[in-house]
Amino acid sequence: MSGPFPGIAGLETYALEDGGCRVEIIPTRGALVTRMVVDGDDVLYLDESTVADLTKNVRGGIPVLFPNAGPLPGDTYPADREAYTLPQHGFARKLPWKVRQADESMLVLRLSSSAETLRQFPWAFDAQLVFSLSGRRLTVDFDVANLGKRPMPLHLGYHPYFRVPQANKAQARVETDATHAWDNLAKHEVPFNGLDLTAQEVDLHLRDHSAPGTVLERGPGLRPVKLSWTEEFRMLVVWTLQGKDFVCVEPWTAAAGALATGEGLLHVAPDERVSLAFDIEA
Repeated sequence: MSGPFPGIAGLETYALEDGGCRVEIIPTRGALVTRMVVDGDDVLYLDESTVADLTKNVRGGIPVLFPNAGPLPGDTYPADREAYTLPQHGFARKLPWKVRQADESMLVLRLSSSAETLRQFPWAFDAQLVFSLSGRRLTVDFDVANLGKRPMPLHLGYHPYFRVPQANKAQARVETDATHAWDNLAKHEVPFNGLDLTAQEVDLHLRDHSAPGTVLERGPGLRPVKLSWTEEFRMLVVWTLQGKDFVCVEPWTAAAGALATGEGLLHVAPDERVSLAFDIEA
């Protein structure tokens, strides 16, 4: 572990290193992983200008989506016979996380409920992210405790932007056995017959991807990326834009809107803590 050091826009940044792999993380920018470099290959895409401008949502790295992944209908959901408002992808990616532990092998960050979070998500919680690097594998462990006396809904996702140059997209591949998907552009269910990553925009939510992981082939000259996750992640989202050098491959625990619909929504029992893990290996 080296750091902290002033990274993008002077933001305090921590680094994990093992051999030829280096990972950089900015705790105050939503616990954002900004870089993962393996033997000189930048695995992640990052628009640094969106990191430097604190009014913008970051485009790049690995945003953490909590307490909701995707948008809610009208940005609202019911709880305690009231309507609460949450933005797309929640608040965790926008808030500063506190450093709980930083040593040679890992970085542990904490986000606890506050008056600000309770206005949007009326459950007291203590969340922790543990980033650890072993060889070329980054492990992100998320665990959260429900500090209240009633079940707490849990909708978690990750939004990693993998660097795939536009010129490589025709040969890029995401392994999946999915047969149907929610097309988030057309706003309806579609049969899934494969991905055309060269399209103007791809935003497909694969409903029945069955494996606890996938492989992203990034095309000529770039390392494939192997992803794996614990069984709680049930939805795989693939997103890309023409002319942008990224493909997002995103594990979510449930479909967009789950806080409102209840579809596939996990819960944490009172005074309990649950842990979910996500690995990236290049």
